[in-house]
Amino acid sequence: MSDDYEIVTPDDGEADRFPESGVEHWQLTEALGATEMRVNVVQLEPGQSVAGHTHERQEEIYVTTTGAQVEIEGTVHDVPAGGVVRLGPDPVRRVLNETDEVHRWVMFGAPPVGTVEDFGEYRMPDEE
Repeated sequence: MSDDYEIVTPDDGEADRFPESGVEHWQLTEALGATEMRVNVVQLEPGQSVAGHTHERQEEIYVTTTGAQVEIEGTVHDVPAGGVVRLGPDPVRRVLNETDEVHRWVMFGAPPVGTVEDFGEYRMPDEE
């Protein structure tokens, strides 16, 4: 029988804030023992957004637990609760909240490059 698993909830740890936007998030990669992907939970209060960005190699999957909004290449998409968004490395993307409700996303990135402290291959569109 294998013991190679972990079960965590974002609320078990302390929230951190993204340096460029102040948006609350929880890094779960280490707590989960994940080695092939990064896992984060991001929570946006009404009016909040993260900075638009791309990646060198990282594909991302975003799952909203609440219903939420994502902007891809300048177009805002409403995503229903339980909705899943896949993003290749190149599209400029950001999550935002133009509603009166709190939005929560679970985000997966593979390969696991960069961190919140060191964005690694994370690119801001202004730098391209």
